[in-house]
Parts: sequence; structure tokens; C-alpha cells
Amino acid sequence: MTTDVTIIGAGLGGLTLARVLHVHGIAATVYEAESSPTARAQGGLLDIHDYNGQLALKAAGLMDEFHAIVLEGREALRILDRDGTVLLDKTDDGTGGRPEVQRGELRQILLDSLPAGTIRWGHKVSGTRSLGGGRHEVTFADGGSVVTTLLVGADGAWSRVRPLLSAATPEYAGTSIVETYLFDADTRHPAAAKAVGDGMLMVPGPGREIFAHRESNDTLHAYMAMTEPLDWFAPIDFTDPAAATARIAEEFDGWAPELTALITDSDTAPLLRSQYGLPTGLRWDRVPGVTLLGDAAHLAPPNGEGANLSMLDGAELGQALAAHPDDVEAALTEYEQAMFPRGAEVHGFDLEGATVEDMIAAFTRSEQVP
Repeated sequence: MTTDVTIIGAGLGGLTLARVLHVHGIAATVYEAESSPTARAQGGLLDIHDYNGQLALKAAGLMDEFHAIVLEGREALRILDRDGTVLLDKTDDGTGGRPEVQRGELRQILLDSLPAGTIRWGHKVSGTRSLGGGRHEVTFADGGSVVTTLLVGADGAWSRVRPLLSAATPEYAGTSIVETYLFDADTRHPAAAKAVGDGMLMVPGPGREIFAHRESNDTLHAYMAMTEPLDWFAPIDFTDPAAATARIAEEFDGWAPELTALITDSDTAPLLRSQYGLPTGLRWDRVPGVTLLGDAAHLAPPNGEGANLSMLDGAELGQALAAHPDDVEAALTEYEQAMFPRGAEVHGFDLEGATVEDMIAAFTRSEQVP
């Protein structure tokens, strides 16, 4: 394959694409805005599913490395009512198909699998434009630019590549999440640690929900989900951690203390993350020399599938390019025909607005491969 492959974004999807191309002897260059692999924290736990994310890792030849970072026992699940009543306590018996790993460790596996020089750090994209004939120019904030005959936007929700294909932009999904962390949980926060259990905690409710994971190193990572318009959050000063914590805690007044401790006992400042999504079923006409993957193509509010779908997108695009080395447009067409319906489907359980009964039913039925 003589076409130069330019990937924008060194997230899981872009790195999976670069790795699968490398496995097939195809070189690629990844441009990433972050200054280094450690410039930013890489988030919490990811459950990597046997029907999409693990398929991508198999295509990348990285299953042994993946198994080495799996956190044993983290597929355990507890569902509590807001008064602390245990409604479901499901242990991890080792037979589940969604093992948990730390996002940062998974990303590092992919980084380590690529040849030196594949990733160009500190390249923030400022714009893209078509030059005709399937060629595109990417300009960077530092004034530099690159021209490529195959451009892949793996640059997330606010993709700078997407405008080449679609005028769609992310819209607020109606829910925002406040994140907290509790460290040395079993020792310093025993009540909250017991409530969370060995894996994941869910506490559903109308308009207010709590989710939490037990991560590595005895850390609890909690998410308070609140269904409110964006302007509802505007008066909360998140630069004042104590005031913001108190204000968010008010919204969970009357909940069991071991649950509200996930807010009030946080060892970090509360972090607001508003949720956005692209139109469901977004498609575009084939544009020569450019495509998208992951959140750039099918951003959706968190449902447990985003990282998995992004990795599978990257793997399948890489495989399509390897299968059609002399016909890039055939490869892109094949890839998009599979990616579009996959991005429109909800493979995971949609947590937003789910009742307790919905959650219990979803997590007690046998796991099915779509």
C-alpha cells in the first residue's frame, strides 16, 4: 500500500487503527494534540467486551498483553436503593465477558506496540481542507501542516476532521456527571467501600443517580448523574471545591450516608462532565480520502460501549485497508457500510432513565452476544 495514512487523535480508536495497520505492514502517522503520553489522566475503568473491544485487540495481536492488565473480580455488581437497601449483589465468578481494565494501562499497551516515531505529540489541529482528488491538508496550531491522501479523524467529540464529511455537531444530551475519587477506600472510607463492593455500584433514581467503580490501588471512582439543563449547573462554582461539593450533596439529601459519602468525602475536587451526543444514525456520503471512527463518527452519552466501538472501528478500518491495498475507496466503503449501523445500535444497557427493575433485569439475564 503506497497511500500515506494520517490519523488524527491518539485515543484508543486511533491507536488500534495504527496498530492493526502495523501488523499488516502498513505505516501510519498519528498526530495528537497532547504534548506527551502522560500529559493528561486517562480516565477510569473500562469493561472490554468479548463481542467488540476484545475482537479489536485480537486483530491487533495484543490479547496476552490485555489479559495481563485485567483487574480480577471487577465484574462484580451491586445495585442499591437510595436508602442503602441492597437490591442486587452479583459476584464476579470469572465467567463474564466484560473484564475491567484501567484505560491508561490499555492505552499504554497500544502505545508500546507501535514503532518509534509513529505518534507526533503536541500537534493540535486547527483546521482541515480538501485539496481535491482525495487529498486533504491538515493545519496545526503551531503553524505547521501536512498533506495526505488518506485522512482518518479519530479525534473525538469535537472532531476537526468531521466537517469534511458532515455538518453535524454534538448536542447536549440532557445529563451531566460530577466525578469524585476516594483513595485508600477500605481504610479511610470503609462505609463507602462496603457499599461499592468489589466491582461496580449502581444507585438508580429519577433524575439523580450514582455510579461507582472500585479501581486499582483501593480507589473508588464515583459518578453522580443529574438530569438538568446546562444552565442549571452554571451557578455552581467548581473552582471552589468545598462549595461545589456542598451544592451537589444537596441534590442527594436523604440518601444513605454511605452513598452521599461518595460526594462529601471525595479526596479530589468534584469535576463536572456534561454529556453530549451526535444525531443517532449519523451518515455521510462517501468523500474520497477521508473517514471517521469512534466518537468523531458516532458520539453518544456513556453506555459502556464507546471505547469498545472505537477500538472495533479502528481494527475493522485497518483490516479493510489491508484487504484492499490498491483500492482505498473500496476499503473505506466497506468499513463505513459496517460502521454506520454499528454506531446507530445500542449494544449496551442504556442507563439513562432506567428504573431499578430495568437494571436488575438487564444484569441478571444471561449475557448474549449480539
